[in-house]
Amino acid sequence: MKKSLFLIVLLFCLSLVSVEAQELHARVSINSDRIQGTNKSVFNSLEVALNNFISNQKWGSATFAQNEKIECSFALTIMTVTGDNSFSAELLIQAQRPVYNSAYNTTLVRFRDTEINFEYMDNTPFQIVGNMIDNNLVATITFWANLILALDFDSFSPKGGSVFFRQAQSIVMQAQGAASWNGWTAFGKANNKHGIITSFIDESMSPFRELWYTYHRKGLDEMTANPDRARTTILNVLPVLEELKKNSRVSTVLLQLFADSKLDEIVSMSSKAGTEEKQTSYELLRKLYPTMSTQLEPLKK
Repeated sequence: MKKSLFLIVLLFCLSLVSVEAQELHARVSINSDRIQGTNKSVFNSLEVALNNFISNQKWGSATFAQNEKIECSFALTIMTVTGDNSFSAELLIQAQRPVYNSAYNTTLVRFRDTEINFEYMDNTPFQIVGNMIDNNLVATITFWANLILALDFDSFSPKGGSVFFRQAQSIVMQAQGAASWNGWTAFGKANNKHGIITSFIDESMSPFRELWYTYHRKGLDEMTANPDRARTTILNVLPVLEELKKNSRVSTVLLQLFADSKLDEIVSMSSKAGTEEKQTSYELLRKLYPTMSTQLEPLKK
């Protein structure tokens, strides 16, 4: 009887672990090679603190099994030491999701955030108290975690990531109140964090999110079952990008984000199409990305 009761309690506890499992399977790395004459232990401590922060944070209310976690990486390069416990850095963010019934993973985002300044004291943990964020690096990681989740959820259901886009927008609004934090202003670079979230939530960009769902759920996820039909579905939805480019000033950010994550993939699948379909894809992509002719070269063969 006692043994049975123990097993019941154990299974209940394991079920709670599954329910509470965080959504991201993240790898954090710190590159401090540019920094000379500084005690490098602070960067080891920083790496541990960031890994713990991302791994222990519950970003939303959805239940994720261990094998459903989103694979992502955050590679932080320390550029300069700007003062006592103060640094400037760049962050390479990458995330991917599996394609249904295959061993292939498709990229959700690949972006280099070049505007990060932050403070960090050795052996200090990162945390969010309530909804308040008091560190630019924490705000940056939280913004990108929400954007990754938004893109992942959007890829499985039409506009399924809306709650995460709103959370990312809320972080931007909060960060703009910290005058010393860079990378958040409405008047900065077009592809800073403000520019990115503004592009996604702009109503005129709604067709992009619909394209994102079709590309993944009706295209890539059908590739194993019917490769020709899946490829045609993807190539037929790409003209949406051309319309967006014509009609909105904020489309530039989304078009570049799309190219960074998807262009090589599209070229690879288009190269397996017939001559006419391949040529149509080439002409469309050349108009969208005139400076990326090298990447498009395989479609001319």
